[in-house]
Amino acid sequence: MKIARFEHQGQLTFGILDEETREFVKLAGDPLYLGFETLEERVAVDDVQLLAPVIPRSKVVAFGRNYAEHAREFGNEVPDEPLMFLKPNTSVIGPGHPITLPVQSEQVEHEVELAVVIGSIARNVPREDAAQVIFGYTVSNDVTARDLQRRDGQWSRAKGFDSFCPVGPWIETEFTPTSGAVTCRVNGELRQSGDLNQLERSIGTLVEYASSVFTLLPGDLLLTGTPAGVGPLRAGDVVTCEIEGIGVLENPVVER
Repeated sequence: MKIARFEHQGQLTFGILDEETREFVKLAGDPLYLGFETLEERVAVDDVQLLAPVIPRSKVVAFGRNYAEHAREFGNEVPDEPLMFLKPNTSVIGPGHPITLPVQSEQVEHEVELAVVIGSIARNVPREDAAQVIFGYTVSNDVTARDLQRRDGQWSRAKGFDSFCPVGPWIETEFTPTSGAVTCRVNGELRQSGDLNQLERSIGTLVEYASSVFTLLPGDLLLTGTPAGVGPLRAGDVVTCEIEGIGVLENPVVER
């Protein structure tokens, strides 16, 4: 299922995408927290404003240098252990919402990534059991102020600005993350092109590592790393991130 969250006629709701009719079947409830029931009401995809498909009440957990070519483009190697960091939940925005360039940075860049959506409370989960705590997958953009990342020596500010974690367009609950093209375009120009089969560490390994450090909660996001080709974003750009089998996430870029 492709489960989206959207605004329609002033109301926020979830829906399941009917790909044949390009309509959402509205849901009652929250799929990640209280369960849901399908309603009789349908609404056309073009008649809604898509939102981030999760409400991350807790945290966004991200992993760096999980594609060898991306690590090498900055003169690094894949680390011996997963390189984990956090992005605040306030950085999350949905499809079509603007990425806002902060005045503190002169070098903001895109990073297309597969995002894992956690579906249940998870602590010390063995990698072979990771699927039991995963609700589904979506597309994300780990927007980064590269100059601040270098200057600060740690990544909280560089990756934590409001709007620096676009997510969407929906959660695919039946996705198999072993392969699939991962691309990013800016104004239609291809910048990043990779495949999920190039991930250095598996999804199960990342879930195991993160859940050994802190408890993962329903709605938490795990960003799994970006392929090579990251590049600058300027006001007026439109950045399009796509993962084969999930969908397309598109956001404009604006000045603050």
